[in-house]
Amino acid sequence: MARLTRSMYHKDLQPAYGLGRAVTWIARRNWGLRMMHRFMMLPLVGNNIDGVDCTEIYIPSVATPGHKIRARVYKPAGAKGPLPAMLYAHGGGYQVGVPEQANPFFEDVIKRRDVAIIAPAYRLSLQGHPYPDGLNDCYDTLLYMKKNAADLGIRNDKFIIAGHSGGGGMAAAVTLKTIDTQAADIAFQMPIYPMLDHRMNTKSAREMVGTAVWDCRSNALAWENYLGHLKGNIPDHASPALRQDLSDMPPTISWVGDVEPFKDETIAYMTALERAGVPTKFKLYEGGFHGFETVLPKAGVSMDANEFQVSAFAEFYDKYL
Repeated sequence: MARLTRSMYHKDLQPAYGLGRAVTWIARRNWGLRMMHRFMMLPLVGNNIDGVDCTEIYIPSVATPGHKIRARVYKPAGAKGPLPAMLYAHGGGYQVGVPEQANPFFEDVIKRRDVAIIAPAYRLSLQGHPYPDGLNDCYDTLLYMKKNAADLGIRNDKFIIAGHSGGGGMAAAVTLKTIDTQAADIAFQMPIYPMLDHRMNTKSAREMVGTAVWDCRSNALAWENYLGHLKGNIPDHASPALRQDLSDMPPTISWVGDVEPFKDETIAYMTALERAGVPTKFKLYEGGFHGFETVLPKAGVSMDANEFQVSAFAEFYDKYL
């Protein structure tokens, strides 16, 4: 495709063009990702949300005995349990990130409906933990939520699984694994602009070079860091777009911008779910780069995207919980 220019972005997002390109340049390099994690993400650890009950727990790993998973727990202040519960996986291409980076999303969700959010700091590929360590941490967190629901003040059924970007892919993977093991009931999932397909064979995954925040080159690096150690066939728990039969999937919410690598795979995933008879709610944002609502949260299109995901959450909460 032609080189991406500022004019191809939504007018509300054009002020972030230069910053977004700089982030893309950094995200194409492992040293840059490590610097981003150290100086932009780790300082967020321990941050709370005003007016929200924020605590931290450590969950024993089932998959890796002796390992404990740090997890943040967010609840409406003064809410009476048992609350519906959401497992949330943070973004970062399976490589970097912390739960606290999603605090604005947690605040918006909790303001809309009474829900407890448990967000694990799962193991990351750039810390020497490629697939399946991060997935196991998220799945073990869900098992812990079900087993210890009374202590957590949550329901032990009809869980919500959510995440953005790499966390969206992780959410889809946890949903698949949970369905396969029949370990818990899932009310609905929210994989937002998810990282789903290691093959990168869609047009947007191949050709989005230089788009803000995340492009095809940073995407290829992330998949290499996460799955490069595997030989032979890649399991669909690692790359959820590989799953052919989606008929058992829960209702699904997603959205994506049209100027980012995940556009086509997100559309394909949501279309396949709809064809399989799964209730869906989806929106495509013209001129939207990857994660634009977090870069410019006060932009009109960003506020629309945030309102869409929270309103869809509330709609599915009322319908399926």
